[in-house]
Amino acid sequence: MTSVFNFTFVPWFRSVAPYIHKFRNQTFVVGIAGEAIAAGKLQHLAQDLAMIQSMGVKIVLVHGFRPQVNEQLQAKGHAAKYSHGMRITDEVALDCAQEAAGQLRYEIEAAFSQGLPNTPMADSTVRVISGNFITARPVGIVDGVDFQHSGLVRKVDIAAITRVLDMGALLLLSPFGFSPTGEAFNLAMEEVATSVATALQADKLIFVTESPGIRVQPFEPASDDNPIDTELPLADAQKLLSQLPPPKQPTDAAFYLQHCIKACKNGVERSHIIPFSVDGSILLEVYVHDGIGTMVVDEKLESLREATVEDVGGILQLIEPFEKDGTLVKRSRTEIERDVGNYTIIEHDGVIFACAALYPYPEAKTAEMAALTVSPDVQGQGDGEKVLKRVEQRAKAAGLESIFVLTTRATHWFLKRGFALVDPDWLPEARKRKYNWDRKSQVLVKKLG
Repeated sequence: MTSVFNFTFVPWFRSVAPYIHKFRNQTFVVGIAGEAIAAGKLQHLAQDLAMIQSMGVKIVLVHGFRPQVNEQLQAKGHAAKYSHGMRITDEVALDCAQEAAGQLRYEIEAAFSQGLPNTPMADSTVRVISGNFITARPVGIVDGVDFQHSGLVRKVDIAAITRVLDMGALLLLSPFGFSPTGEAFNLAMEEVATSVATALQADKLIFVTESPGIRVQPFEPASDDNPIDTELPLADAQKLLSQLPPPKQPTDAAFYLQHCIKACKNGVERSHIIPFSVDGSILLEVYVHDGIGTMVVDEKLESLREATVEDVGGILQLIEPFEKDGTLVKRSRTEIERDVGNYTIIEHDGVIFACAALYPYPEAKTAEMAALTVSPDVQGQGDGEKVLKRVEQRAKAAGLESIFVLTTRATHWFLKRGFALVDPDWLPEARKRKYNWDRKSQVLVKKLG
């Protein structure tokens, strides 16, 4: 049994190591829905965040309290009121919000203070600091609706937050803000998290929510045939949001998506929507290649795009050295011009630094990814992964179930990214007829979705 455990643990730990290095000294803003705490998920979430912080990540935690406030209102016989997807906070609701925030802050601080032996928190020391870091202003009257004590973020005290994070503490923010005159305003957790992530220029904004993420076919029912779209380029996310109805509740697809888009448009490169229903979802999203929820990513899409005929010369220049040393099969200009629409490229300042082509075999519901190439000048910076992700998205959009590659030099790179070795006989019949048995390329397949 021990040998089996070692066999699985060692390669897994090695696969995680690059992410540990990458995220050290980065800043994550994590927004946890009040529903997650109500569902009893706080202890495991605290353990996972403490682990992430121990690996050098600076964390700002923003908690929600929607169900807790509603519970307090119900106990007082007072109805919860909403409009435009926001709570209308009257005097009674403000009192309930303050009571709920105080109780939740106590529970969260207690969760991070656990240190029992034989638990993930053993020997950990997580200092939690909270305070009045948010200046707010009233929502006011919108379309004739007076939101009373509901507010919006006016200013984030970045200097003070930075000092807290540099001390090695975890910063805890409740969805409250105060005006310069000392008036308290009830804020939305999602808006606080987005505003803080933007002001900090955080590396990630992560929402731990009731939603599993955005489906590949967002207007179709959830099913195995309609999985979560693990990565949405910013432009695609904006297009989708324009097609969705305005959100009225957190389970609506647009509810968290609108905040992810806002953050990415304002300098946060990656924003995530992940489910609290899956144990360890933050760890799975951050430290596993494909993640578990939906990531909206600003990849500067003017540089990551499908190729046009004007790019043929740049593609030839990029792949030529790899054809000469035998890494790639030689392709003629005529062939690349004919198939240029199949290519995805990364271009910076008029120079193509990476490319790959997708050749579908629809009858077998698969496609070949060919000529994946990254310039030696930028290797190790993630351009290969960006192109791979875009090719996967193109294949999914075409209704394909897998992609495959043939390689003689890069087997391990593909294995680390979810591909599995198969026998050449697996290939679609049309591709098998063109397989070069003398070259002895290895065949690797990755299932999509």
